[in-house]
Amino acid sequence: MLTTLGGWQHVPVRVEPVTPDGVVGHVVARVLARDGATPVRVLVDGHPSTRPDELADALVEPLRAAGRPVARVRVRDFLRPASLRLERGRRDPDALLDEWIDVGGLNREVLTGVVRRGRWLPTLRDPQTDRATRAAYVDAAPGVVVVLDGSLALGRGLDVDLGVHLALRAATETRNTPLDDAWTLAAYGRYRREVAPERRADVVVRVDHPDRPALVLRD
Repeated sequence: MLTTLGGWQHVPVRVEPVTPDGVVGHVVARVLARDGATPVRVLVDGHPSTRPDELADALVEPLRAAGRPVARVRVRDFLRPASLRLERGRRDPDALLDEWIDVGGLNREVLTGVVRRGRWLPTLRDPQTDRATRAAYVDAAPGVVVVLDGSLALGRGLDVDLGVHLALRAATETRNTPLDDAWTLAAYGRYRREVAPERRADVVVRVDHPDRPALVLRD
């Protein structure tokens, strides 16, 4: 089916139905097409209801089976201290989008560090206790694939090589957001307008029906 990408009328795309396993296979193939001697940094991004962590987890074993070591990392373990990210309160949507992720720390300790220093840090800060995890550095094996998952994470300056976005229509996003988290919808609306994740990502998967995902392929 021919459609347009994220409202950008000048970008024709094809939408190809695929199975959940097919999504995993597509992303793995994109990774394996890159130079196997250098690190590849993959970000799986999506609204929490799309469960980007589950897709990221599903990439690990196929990549290892293909001979690539994997460093599994989560954005939530690299949030800024609560005193900074919650300075404007616990329910500020602009802060959620602009200030929660410790972009500098995540680049330094994982995404850039794995390339420049040959090591990576599994976690930096516990999101529940707000305390440093004191995790030890891990030496990066040759050709390691860093698999990172998070929300509102594209277009933030993270040093990644392959961005995957799990896309929802705004109405689905609203329907899937618990009432207590309704304040976050303004952040996701800004994200859609300002970052345009469907346009920015290398791989876009529409998951309004999670059992019937569809790959968005640019023509």
